[in-house]
Amino acid sequence: MKILKFGGKSLSNGEGLNKVVQIITDKVQQGEKIAVVVSARGNATDELEYILKIAAKNGDYKRLLENFKVYQVSDYPQVDLSEEFTILDKLFEGVSLIGDYSNKIKDQILSKGELLSAKLLTAILVEKGIPANFADSRELLKTDSKFGDAQPLEQLSKKNVVNYFKEHNGSTVNIITGFIGSNNNNDTTTLGRNGSNYTASLIANYLNAEELQNFTHVDGIYTANPDLVADAKKIEYLSFNEANELANFGATILHAKTIIPLLEKNIPLRILNTFNHENRGTLITSDAAKEGIKTLSVLENVSLVNLEGRGLLGKAGIDARIFKVMGDHNISVSIISQGSSERGIGLVVATEKATLAMVELEKEFENDFYSKDVNQITVTDNVSVISIIGQDLSTFHKPYTALIKNKIVPILFNNTVTGKNVSLVVKKSELNKALNVIHGEIFGVSKKINIAIFGHGLVGGTLINQILESAAAIEKRKGIKLNVFAIANSKKLLLNKNGVTADWKNSIQKDGAEYTIKDIIEYADKYHLENLIAIDNTASATFVENYIPLVESSFDLISSNKVANTLSYGFYKELRKALTDNQKNYLYETNVGAGLPLIDTIKLLHLSGENITKIKGVFSGTLSYLFNNFSAKDVPFSEILKEAIDNGYTEPDPREDLCGNDVGRKLLILARELDLQNEFEEISIQNLIPEHLREGNVADFLTKLKEFDPIYDKIKADQKPNHVLRYIGELSGDLQNDKGNLEVKLVSVPSDTALGGLKGSDSFFEIYTESYGDRPIVIQGAGAGSAVTARGVFGDILRLSDKG
Repeated sequence: MKILKFGGKSLSNGEGLNKVVQIITDKVQQGEKIAVVVSARGNATDELEYILKIAAKNGDYKRLLENFKVYQVSDYPQVDLSEEFTILDKLFEGVSLIGDYSNKIKDQILSKGELLSAKLLTAILVEKGIPANFADSRELLKTDSKFGDAQPLEQLSKKNVVNYFKEHNGSTVNIITGFIGSNNNNDTTTLGRNGSNYTASLIANYLNAEELQNFTHVDGIYTANPDLVADAKKIEYLSFNEANELANFGATILHAKTIIPLLEKNIPLRILNTFNHENRGTLITSDAAKEGIKTLSVLENVSLVNLEGRGLLGKAGIDARIFKVMGDHNISVSIISQGSSERGIGLVVATEKATLAMVELEKEFENDFYSKDVNQITVTDNVSVISIIGQDLSTFHKPYTALIKNKIVPILFNNTVTGKNVSLVVKKSELNKALNVIHGEIFGVSKKINIAIFGHGLVGGTLINQILESAAAIEKRKGIKLNVFAIANSKKLLLNKNGVTADWKNSIQKDGAEYTIKDIIEYADKYHLENLIAIDNTASATFVENYIPLVESSFDLISSNKVANTLSYGFYKELRKALTDNQKNYLYETNVGAGLPLIDTIKLLHLSGENITKIKGVFSGTLSYLFNNFSAKDVPFSEILKEAIDNGYTEPDPREDLCGNDVGRKLLILARELDLQNEFEEISIQNLIPEHLREGNVADFLTKLKEFDPIYDKIKADQKPNHVLRYIGELSGDLQNDKGNLEVKLVSVPSDTALGGLKGSDSFFEIYTESYGDRPIVIQGAGAGSAVTARGVFGDILRLSDKG
């Protein structure tokens, strides 16, 4: 025989009840031998409890009770439920008159949910020609008299069940009320919340059932609550031990007592979905499942009671006194954490019992307060417990590091004696984000990276399109899901927690709204977005002011904007301190050399202790193009410059390239990577623009390009034979001191050298070190262009995504 148990949502009006009837009908027609245990339908138990509280306050309970009755009869007015309704009328009327009720009365009232459910289902099945029999479990399960949480009397209950099924066996389907029993005086008792599962488990045990099938509204046990973690996966198999741990750590789909009766008789438990009967669910057996983390379980509605005191260190009997208080007042403790250096004990209890726990502990330790052995006893509300079932402490650093990276600091944690389960107490406001962070780290699902992109011009727009085009392939290949949730320019912001689409340009025009950086931070917080990256593709000095607030709000930074690294050395250090304090990263490989691996190379050499003695190179792709072509062709400088302008190689105002400040900023960035404290004003920069053309508007400047020609024709003619012109940045001097010599200048070099042989718009860098002597490390390649720069930023995204 198989025992089928249906939960409240499965038995709710409409689709639920129809599905239950269909499942039972199919099994009977297939010749399966079954018995059915039912919960109260829908939210009946909660509704009855609420009506009870209203009645006790002499409130208008009758209207609520009538609504309750209407729902229970619903589409089946022909089913006679008048006996239960009459009893409820009398009980509620009595409670209303007295203004109070006992747990005994409460059990009588709550029991009606299951009785109504079983009677209705039995009547529907009989009406459809299925031989069904209503079985009142108060006649089967005998319990003690602890109303509200009664314990079955094993021998007597087993005898009753076995005898009952001898009489009502054969082809009849017994529809049994879950959750309820009775004591030796035949007073109604209940087995505690979720007790219908316990009823089904006991019946299965007493009858040596082949399997217990628990029908719910989900497909089985998941790696986390799917309502909280969208990427949660169904678990195919669990062992009883794992299921028991899961139940103890708050999994509502299982009652903590359900497992033991099944384990005693080695009866498999299958969790199934009433609404998706084709799914095979989760099978729980005595077979030891493979080791490893199985699921994340959550305890909500809990509080943390903290007892602190230096004077308690080393004193015997303190723990016994604490737990005597807990036991005397029926306060269950789910998690305990103890400190040693400054004695502290944290206890996680149900929120409804937290104040009682604190008050009674204060009474117990009253004398210890006077002697100052106890400093304080406090309660922290609004906390939740996340338990990682199957977590070994040897690998716990991975989810813990992921939490810290996302600025979630657990209040406390502990592990079980087996070392196979770890529980964390976190702020309730951080629960959703914490679950997603841990789940993403543990279960190998795609690690979600949530990206906010500021600036969507040439580089920013290209980057967004590169991400959207490559996202699917990257998720498949690297297990990283790139989600651009925010795109902003200086005026408008587009937000979508699920990620922008290829139509983002139209969307930001149509739906974009004015914003502050605070709006983006609050949006990420509201939707519990983890692994946050802010990308600055602007050229704005003003936007850099947002870097530290973003870092403090759990964003890593990536920037193609050179400003942040070339402001005052004071700001440079302040930003680094904020990054260190918040354990965040800042990548800016594209600040110098676009997509070339220059900054990473210099960082690695410097960190390894290599003494870098000089860095020299062509830092600007625009100026590389100008002087490579001017040196190679017998044409005026103005003609090459106009060609570069027409092809979009320069800034809209070419003087921004020609003044040398951009090269100076790049050189300063490299100097600061070597811990040099130079300021921008200390760089010697040769301005390529004739002095009389440096002011005025762009349009006027563009009409006077020929005025460059006599100056540069002379410079070109004055060179030694077989020499060419190159505009370079050079960092030299004793680079072990606080400051180096930074020069940006036009030089003439032999055409047969590596620098002299430069072509097109390539960037070129020589890194001289003590170890390498006169043979520099050379890095050369495309140093300009929106696609190259965007690809470099993309590389930084992937580099950050792989961290941790």
